[in-house]
Amino acid sequence: MNFTDIQELDSIDPFARHREQFKLPVNKVYLDGNSLGAMTKATAARIQQVIQQQWSQDLISSWNEHNWINLPQHVGEKIARLIGAAPEQTICCDSISVNLFKTLAAALSLAQSHDSERNIVLSTKDNFPTDLYMVQGISQFVGEHRCQLKLVDENELEQQIDDKIAVVLATEVNFRTGRRLDAKQLITSAHSHGALVILDLAHSAGAMPVHLDDWKADFAVGCTYKYLNGGPGAPAFIYAAKRHHQNMSQPLSGWFGHARPFDFTPDYEPATGIQQMLTGTPSILAMAAVDSALEAFENVDLEKLREKSLQLADVFHQLLEAASLNSNLELISPPQREQRGSQLSYRYEHAYGLCQALIQRGVIADFRAPNYIRFGFTPLYNSFEDIWKAIEQLRQVIEAKEHLDSRWQSRNTVT
Repeated sequence: MNFTDIQELDSIDPFARHREQFKLPVNKVYLDGNSLGAMTKATAARIQQVIQQQWSQDLISSWNEHNWINLPQHVGEKIARLIGAAPEQTICCDSISVNLFKTLAAALSLAQSHDSERNIVLSTKDNFPTDLYMVQGISQFVGEHRCQLKLVDENELEQQIDDKIAVVLATEVNFRTGRRLDAKQLITSAHSHGALVILDLAHSAGAMPVHLDDWKADFAVGCTYKYLNGGPGAPAFIYAAKRHHQNMSQPLSGWFGHARPFDFTPDYEPATGIQQMLTGTPSILAMAAVDSALEAFENVDLEKLREKSLQLADVFHQLLEAASLNSNLELISPPQREQRGSQLSYRYEHAYGLCQALIQRGVIADFRAPNYIRFGFTPLYNSFEDIWKAIEQLRQVIEAKEHLDSRWQSRNTVT
């Protein structure tokens, strides 16, 4: 594959014009959208509008005049289309960690209402740490007789589901390796044993089609600052299947989850439907940023988006092999494209130094302990020329041994 081939791929890219919607840094190749998505031009304008007009001039009347009060529901419905959810099942709020606490409490309560002996939350050893930490926190709070974490290897997850499992907590796309679980099969298996499933869609939403309703998912959480481009620390989202709304409950009973918050009654009465998953007052600036960023997905065919994502990764690895860099970098992502998300991860002894040296050259990837370098592909704004440039810089760094520089012997606080 030569540069002419790369240019041909860009010329027929159905998402080439979407790149124009983003405010991308000059002379940089950004392959870290799986950690923090790029900013859209519309988002900058929207934030200024909220600050300069809605907050500065309209002040508190904006809760009604500009419908701040319903932003969590409004944004949630935009996200719902991207995760295969019918209306009134998705809401934007809080962080993934907080939302995991809510969904874990709700799922455990539902499971134990049918069988009080079920107390095991089954997850994987290599799940994202916050998912596991939240289970551990609940277990310490309510006791292991109500919540006990069981960890298994990822490839054994489905086989370990039995009639003692209350909840299966799984991330569809592994944050380190990019391996993609068969979510539909996992949910079917869990339900056959009477267990509920919580899916973490942090590395799925906005990168590939998700079909929560078709899969008969129970609960899901996800973030908006990765592939959805909502900005650093942007609020997360919760999905709860409508069939659970009447009987579910969550313990973070803040006033925004109340049926009539402005009645200011001393006793809590949860709202009906998905709104009961709200807790406190939403961050309007952050919520407005997500709302604006999601406009980039209007009229986007997620199947075509997924195909471009996989093609970007295929080209990256082909060029890496052509440059004979595969003897240095060991692919730990599944080689079968349908079994991975929108990233490629490689094991390398000096992965941290390599990542930092690439950043110095304007190629932004990221490092994950203990020794992995990740390259994320965001098809709305990554071009095939980006991939060509990244591999060329990667080759030069390794040949010049820039990644062995003493500057990279100690790690930054954020790696």
